[in-house]
Amino acid sequence: MISSLLIIAFSLVLLVYWFRYTCLALLRAGGDEDCGDVIAANRLQFAAVREELRKSPDTPLDRLHEALESDYRILTYLLEQAARLETGSLEQRILDFDYRLMRVWYQLAKRASDPHARRALAEMSGIVKYFAALMSQRLASQPYRA
Repeated sequence: MISSLLIIAFSLVLLVYWFRYTCLALLRAGGDEDCGDVIAANRLQFAAVREELRKSPDTPLDRLHEALESDYRILTYLLEQAARLETGSLEQRILDFDYRLMRVWYQLAKRASDPHARRALAEMSGIVKYFAALMSQRLASQPYRA
């Protein structure tokens, strides 16, 4: 009985480790493309949020969180519409789940630890940047229709 519990606990720890490693690897590897067209067309604010997090330690975090939430809603809607009946890539679904987890982590951390809340917002902005780059790729691969 104890060995079964230890195996389950160890497996859960490895699953969480794999998930976090995968998310961070995806964010490091992807999203380096120029997505200025998507940013400008949709008035996305994630780049400004990233800059505020980097430069201003006194910035109100809730305002930055609202800006990221707005960008996230816009980009997920656009990606769903671009994909039509597709469910999206595995990477996109993993990062979508990670965004939702970071949203919860931010809500918990903002009351207890400002640095942890800032790290959650930084990761959320990285995910939004990844989605913007993905949207930019999809737009580039679409044939022009007049």
